[in-house]
Amino acid sequence: MTVLHDDADSEMRARILATAERLFRDVGYLKTTVADIAKTLKMSPANIYRFFDSKKAIHEGVARRLMSEVEADAQAIARRAAPASERLRELLGTVSCMNAERFVGDAKIHEMVAIAMEESWDVCETHMMQITTIIGSVIADGVRDGEFKVADVELAAMSVCTGMIRFFHPQMIEQCAKKPGPTLQQMIDFLIAALKHTK
Repeated sequence: MTVLHDDADSEMRARILATAERLFRDVGYLKTTVADIAKTLKMSPANIYRFFDSKKAIHEGVARRLMSEVEADAQAIARRAAPASERLRELLGTVSCMNAERFVGDAKIHEMVAIAMEESWDVCETHMMQITTIIGSVIADGVRDGEFKVADVELAAMSVCTGMIRFFHPQMIEQCAKKPGPTLQQMIDFLIAALKHTK
């Protein structure tokens, strides 16, 4: 019976997050209230608070869900049977494009992510650690196969993420869009070349 109850709770939490995300997109995070979410789901605000203790907790849940989708796509690419440089190129490009589409192209979701970076930094930090770990796994494969010449895989993964910051960070993507600098593909070319020559 406990398992069934847990499944029902998980399903309700997922419904609340999906509804909140839709309202954040339509109305905006700041203008959406817990009462709005409850009304859309035809339940009382008190019922929402059974699953999330605050609007901030709902906000963190939505942000985490969006970020985990990016992580899932990155992980799927990392696990493919292909040369490490090919996988890394696709992975970096995919993360950049997904972040631009999800967190920058939609002004209201961009607002939500900006607030997450200010108020819920641990959610963003967890995401960045996950992406760095996935990148590190591809670099490690490249080292094993003789494709990359890297002495410290963890440092290399962090360096790649730092190099990609203007293409990964939602606010940097927006602010740097029309500023001079390397294109996405030029930056990826540079980083992959560095991995092949680092000692």
